[in-house]
Amino acid sequence: MSTPTEEHPTDTRVVNLEIQGMTCASCVNRVERKLGKLPGVSASVNLPLENARVTAPAGVSDEQLLQTVKAAGYEASVHVEHQAGGHVHTDHGNLRHRVILSLVLTIPLFVISMVPGAQFPHWGWVALALSTPVVFYGGWPFHKAAAVNARHLSSTMDTLVSIGVLAAYFFSVFELLRDPAMTAHAHAGMHEHSLYFETAGVVATFLLVGRYLEDRAKNRASDALKTLLDLGAKDAVVLRGGNEHRIPADQLVIGDRFVVRPGEKIATDGTILQGASAVDTSLLTGESVPQKVTEGDTVTGATVNTSGRLVIEATRVGSDTTLAQMGRLVSEAQSGKAPIARLADRISSVFVPIVLAIAVLTFLAWWLFTGDTLAAFTASVAVLVIACPCALGLATPIGLMVGTGRGAQLGILIRGPEVLEDTRKLDTIVLDKTGTVTTGVMTHLGTTAIAGVNPERALAVAGAVEHHSEHPIAQAIAAAAARLGPLAEVSEFDSDPGGGVKGIVDGHKVVVGRYSWLEAEGTELDETAMSMLHEAEAAGATAILLSVDDRFIAVLSVADRIKDSSASAIKALQQRGLRVMLLTGDNIQVARQVAAEVGIEPGDVFAGVFPADKATTIGTLQGKGRVVAMVGDGVNDAPALAQADLGIAMGSGTDVAIQAADITLMGNELGQVNDAIALSEKTLSIIKTNLFWAFAYNTAGIPVAAFGLLNPMIAGAAMAASSILVVLNSLRLRSFGKK
Repeated sequence: MSTPTEEHPTDTRVVNLEIQGMTCASCVNRVERKLGKLPGVSASVNLPLENARVTAPAGVSDEQLLQTVKAAGYEASVHVEHQAGGHVHTDHGNLRHRVILSLVLTIPLFVISMVPGAQFPHWGWVALALSTPVVFYGGWPFHKAAAVNARHLSSTMDTLVSIGVLAAYFFSVFELLRDPAMTAHAHAGMHEHSLYFETAGVVATFLLVGRYLEDRAKNRASDALKTLLDLGAKDAVVLRGGNEHRIPADQLVIGDRFVVRPGEKIATDGTILQGASAVDTSLLTGESVPQKVTEGDTVTGATVNTSGRLVIEATRVGSDTTLAQMGRLVSEAQSGKAPIARLADRISSVFVPIVLAIAVLTFLAWWLFTGDTLAAFTASVAVLVIACPCALGLATPIGLMVGTGRGAQLGILIRGPEVLEDTRKLDTIVLDKTGTVTTGVMTHLGTTAIAGVNPERALAVAGAVEHHSEHPIAQAIAAAAARLGPLAEVSEFDSDPGGGVKGIVDGHKVVVGRYSWLEAEGTELDETAMSMLHEAEAAGATAILLSVDDRFIAVLSVADRIKDSSASAIKALQQRGLRVMLLTGDNIQVARQVAAEVGIEPGDVFAGVFPADKATTIGTLQGKGRVVAMVGDGVNDAPALAQADLGIAMGSGTDVAIQAADITLMGNELGQVNDAIALSEKTLSIIKTNLFWAFAYNTAGIPVAAFGLLNPMIAGAAMAASSILVVLNSLRLRSFGKK
């Protein structure tokens, strides 16, 4: 059987399994425990992505792994390589149909059951008809999961939901069959009947909606990899027999020679055979300045050729390319996250067995001491109904819904409840530089001219020539010059990719660019010129030299400008007790200059870091016991965002960064990072308060019901009251951030 595994020199391999049917932390633990019983096997199961990364010896077959997972009660298959990342299997259409049907039936069910004026003769039978599809079709995911857990002698929230819904439903059916005339008259008051079909329907529907919303968020987790892989070129112009042929990029093989024209994406990793250009690598490296390349240099697929025509020989294709490796980094980092342990499930694992035991003991005690089977059944069902986890089940989704809704109003998107847990433990926050701390747009900072030369005149001359280039630095200089007045006409324009530009302005030869370009064009650079150059670079700027008629006259400083709000935002994060670090692919001088301006310590700067190393850097910090948040906006940040305990993406960034992150900021200012953490902490606090009161409410009501002092009708009302309390408490989040 051919499988997508990774061979290891120690005769072990890594097999990626896709698993269907997991609903909570206990499911994750069960699968890991079952797989771990196989000799030499260890597994890390990821609940949101519904996958498992299994390390197994060569003697353990894929079929053994699959059968072990199936024996635990779940469906499993081996992950296929061409599917991007951890594919989530949830059938959205099926869940959506269940939600829609349940809502359509539950609304009239609730009205005729709770509003006497809406009742009519024999309405109880209509309530039975309306609630039956909701309980058994809408609630099927809960009943199925509860059955799987029961097989393994364990319980979760699904167990509580299933028991509560079925208890309310079957008790109502029993009462209706026992007294068919119970609802024979219209406008019956609640004291005249003991039907709780609406309790079963409302509980099932509310929790089904929560499950649907949760599963939608889970499915989006794998979109980051799909978007990442979509960044690659779709086709390539390959040279065969001296002619050009356009073919799909995935048909390229090692050794193929292909042509890349200005403005086109490079189809795959390769070596330049002919031509010279400047390649925009910002999509993958975060570098704001295109890199000069020429014959013999290596280039990376998905980067953009900005100028000259290139002929490239493919050296890596398919799953071996840099882009594909980044995809694997995101997938592995997501799959390596700790299993999510939901607080409600931890409560229910103890709570449910106790409730069941109390219900059984209640029935036995009443039956033995009174001999009244109906009273015994009524008291035991009251115990189950008061313990029905409506409030307990709503505590997290309602709190999350209101918190995330308020966050959306503030431009803060939070993925799920596990994110809230992560914010509480943070002690370190790592910031990407380009596009996060800085604007990501090159800006002219100033012009330093030699004695006797007007700096503004020097800028105007340089801008006139640079205006004809598409290079980001050239455009920054041209824009600054245009603000001084109309740009002069230029003739005989020429450019060298990554070197500079030249032209004739008012009869004078003007050369702008790197010092090597000026020297190649006949300009001698003396000590004054080199001193001015080094001074500009020491200040953290990119230095561009200008000569007129082969005489050096000025240095123009260009840099990626720091956002106005960055310094104050970083100070606020530090006041929260977080250690703030800077991570960038730029050189150390630029990085330290930016860090100094925003208040980050020199020792907390990581510069010259390549994409793959960004995730490694985060992992190293985590290895030292730090709980790390990563803030970024580029494709190159995606692996680090996934690796971090909390990934925060700036909304101005790429889709890959946004989808790999746990929190997305739709704005472009660092101040929102502090707001996002504060909102997450507040939402988590509300959810925990909800869980406490819901649990306390049920716990307090159980002994009252067991002693026969609480009939199921009052138990249902008490349960509804606990739900209202949870909702009202959650609505407090709507005022977050209001002054």
